[in-house]
This record gives sequence, C-alpha cells and structure tokens, in this order.
Amino acid sequence: MKKFLRSGNHYIWLTAGTLTVSLLMISGLIVLIMINGFDIFWPRQIVRFTLRDGTAVMGEVAERELVPHQKGAYRTKLKVGNRDVYGMDFRWIDNADIVSQTYPVHALTVERREWGNLYGFLYGLRRNEGVQPLKAEGLASLLAENHALYKKIRYVEKKEIGNINYRMEKFRLALEGLKSQHPSEKIQNKIDAVMARMEHLENSYREKEATLVALYEKAREKELVVLLADGREEIVPVFQIIRFYAPNEMGIFSKTGFYFAKFWEFVWDDPREANTEGGVFPAIFGTVMMVLIMSIAVVPLGVLTAVYLKEYAGDSFVSRLVRISVSNLAGVPSIVFGVFGLGFFIYFLGGGIDKLFFSDALPTPTYGTGGILWAALTLSLLTVPVVVVATEEGLSSVPRAIREGSYALGATKFETLWKVVIPQATPGILTGTILAMARAAGEVAPLMITGVVKLAPSLPIDGHFPYIHLERKFMHLGFHIYDVGFQSPNVEAAIPMVYTTTLVLLFTVLILNLTAIVVRNKLKKWYSRGAI
Repeated sequence: MKKFLRSGNHYIWLTAGTLTVSLLMISGLIVLIMINGFDIFWPRQIVRFTLRDGTAVMGEVAERELVPHQKGAYRTKLKVGNRDVYGMDFRWIDNADIVSQTYPVHALTVERREWGNLYGFLYGLRRNEGVQPLKAEGLASLLAENHALYKKIRYVEKKEIGNINYRMEKFRLALEGLKSQHPSEKIQNKIDAVMARMEHLENSYREKEATLVALYEKAREKELVVLLADGREEIVPVFQIIRFYAPNEMGIFSKTGFYFAKFWEFVWDDPREANTEGGVFPAIFGTVMMVLIMSIAVVPLGVLTAVYLKEYAGDSFVSRLVRISVSNLAGVPSIVFGVFGLGFFIYFLGGGIDKLFFSDALPTPTYGTGGILWAALTLSLLTVPVVVVATEEGLSSVPRAIREGSYALGATKFETLWKVVIPQATPGILTGTILAMARAAGEVAPLMITGVVKLAPSLPIDGHFPYIHLERKFMHLGFHIYDVGFQSPNVEAAIPMVYTTTLVLLFTVLILNLTAIVVRNKLKKWYSRGAI
C-alpha cells in the first residue's frame, strides 16, 4: 500500500474517476434535455374521460403520479387545452374519479394562433346563413385558402406598410434637419419636396390600410363549429387555425411526418402566444449574429494584448500589472460587465454618436439605447481574458528554433512575429476563440441590460439600407429560455418549450464550435506541411 501511495498512481485514478463522474453528469443532463425536448412535437393520442360526477373531459395525458399523502392513489395530469373555455391548459384528475376512458377516433386537435390547442369534434362551418355540415377534407381546403390569405395580410402589414413607415420616419428626420437650418429659398424648396413625398406616402398608407381592413373582413367570414367533450359548441374563426389533425387516426408514418414538420416550424418560424408557441428563429438568428460580432471584436483585442505581453513587455511592472488585470477580469461577475456596457457603451459612446450623427432623431435615441452591437462589445470584454491566455499559450508553443531560423535569414522581429510566429500560433488563437464563443452564447445577465428583448419586431438584417442595423435590439436563445421558463403567464404550457429551446441553444453552440474546430484543424495541417 505504501509503495502504491509513494508511486503517485492514486492521484491518476482519482483524476480519472472525477473526470468520469463529470462526463456522466454532463451526459445525463444532455440526455434529460433531449428526451424532454424532442418529445413535445410527437402527436399524442386524445383520451376522453367520463368522471364520477357525470362530466366528461378530453385531452392529452401529460403525466401520471402518486397522490401526495395517499398510499396507492394515483392522479393524471391531462392537457385539456381550450384555454378560452376552461381558463387553463392542464387539469389534475384523481384516477379514482375516472369511470371510463375512451380514445375517440374522430377527435381533433386544432392548433390556433391564439388560446393554444382546441380538443373536440368537427361539427360544421358557420356562415351568415347558418351552420353547414363540414368534413375533414373540406376543412383542409378551407385552411389552405386561409393560409394564403394570412400570408397576404402579413405581407401587407410587414412589407408594404412597414416600408412606408420606415420611409416616413426617414423623411420626418430629414424634415426636422432642414427646419433646423438657416431659412433660404433653397432650403424651402427642399422642405417642399420632402413634404410632397410624405404626402404621397400618406396616400399610399391609407390605400394599404383599406386593403388590410378588407382582407380582415374576408378572414372573419368563415367560422368553424367544434363540439367539445361536454357537448358545448365552440366557435373558432378558420383564419385563426394553423392546422388540425386527428392523432387517434394517425399511423406511425403519419406521426413521423407530422413530427418533422413541427420541428421544422419550430426552427424557422416566429414565436407566438407570449413565446410559448411557434418557433425560435429570431432568437437563433440574434444569438448567432451576436456571437459573430463578438468574435470579430474580441480576437484582435485579445491577440494584440497577448502579443504585447509575450513578445514586447517582458517581465516589467507594467506587464505584471496588465497580467493581473486580465486575470482579475476573468473573475468579475458577468452582470458587472453588463453595468459597465450600459454606462460606457450605451450612455457614453452611444449617446455621443447620437449627438454627433443622429441629433435630428433626439430625444429618441438611436445608438444611445440597447442594441446588438453594444451587447456584443460587452461580451467581448467578458471573454477577452480567455483569448489572451490561449494566445499566450499558442505563442509559447512555437519552437525557439523557428524564431532563430527566421532571424538568421535576416528577418526583423516584427517580420518574424507577423509571418512566422503568429501563423504558427493560429490554432491556439482559434482555441481561445472557441472557448470565448461558447461562453458568450450562454451568457444572459449582461445582455438583459444591453440590448436583448423578449420579442424583437424586426431582425438586425433586412432589405433597408444599410441592410445591417447594429443599433437594433435582438432576441437571444438564453434569454428566451429564461423568459419562457420564469416570466411566462402560462408556465406549465411553457415547460416543454424550455427544454426544446435549451436543446437548440446547445446545438447552436456545438455548430459554432465545430466550425471553429474544423478551421483550426485545417490551419494546423496547413502549417505542419509548410514547416516540412
């Protein structure tokens, strides 16, 4: 035993055991998220319970568990939907109160744009003249017609009216700027020209508004009558229906196709219902764009700092002070960086930019408020110690013989550094970038006060010049998880969305890191061949 302890092998086994436990815990967490995240898109069967008091309820079984403090008694959590009717999405039912349970073949799940799912039976189509019988095939054609109508309404609202509003705002600011100048005939002519264009835009706006009113009136013409489990009739405008399906009739292939269609919608669609339904595309877009801007900002800053410390500063008092500062930065709480970003980037830099270049828009700030640029720069400060340390390690790994060979050929120190040392250290620099990207993608606290919002009206990239709008607020997957999980008014309905969004965040970070790893490995091979 003494021989074993003196050999030091127990430290190796202890390290290996700790690493194994850590990997198992991480794997278990990922498996838990995957099981709960992938499960929500699968169409579950609709069950109809007849209760002891004579009432009937219908919905999807969410879970079953033992009743607390009652031995052998179970209860069922049923997703009853119909939130506009019952006021809640879920209902606990004691199994002892269930007299019978059936799985009606023609029971429908109706996904709506508002009020969540509706569970019931198709009864008919209501128009001005009354209720007409309607079958599933007829409803499918009606939905296709209304989806086209919905796309047209969205196009008029977001594209046509949105463009008019954007141009009106530009002309308004131009008019304010002209009015602030010294009056002259030339200025007055310009004011008249701008006002004429604004009048033309106002006329176009009124035309589009009338078109929109007509489209909405057309959308309200057809209403679906659905029979609920307790016999009540529920009226649903066809325009509000996203899709309908009968899960009890669906086979395995139909359910598989439905699953992938829902997953595709989740990735590419906009959120709805206070972010508890729909997709997360704006959050994915905002997260990726913010990380890329952060990488562009942090890599030059971190590399230049590391090169100064490693190649030029030596072991002076200043270099030791800078190293201590960089090390301390790594331990500063992230919310402190957020407060610094709010004060320095938003109030100081952004406020200064507004005074210099956007004074016509004041008191409404353009850059003097939270935005994706300031959030990315704040995170670049948060992650710069990682890049500095990794770059220093990369510079240290370059063999001394390579430097001396470069000097022997007559290269200066800067030429050796620029053309020999930094290219050889590039894999190390990219390693630091990978670590910085992973941390930045998961940070939420600094973003909450530097630009992230619950629901962004538009993406930071669109068709309006200059096409990239760094001053805009954005959505972020990490904040989306926090908002849906802890700020949602319907927490129970939002729990599956939390798991799925977490899964998307993990995959987004994984894809960003894999891209950087592939680039790093290619550069490593390329420089290895160059050295030979």
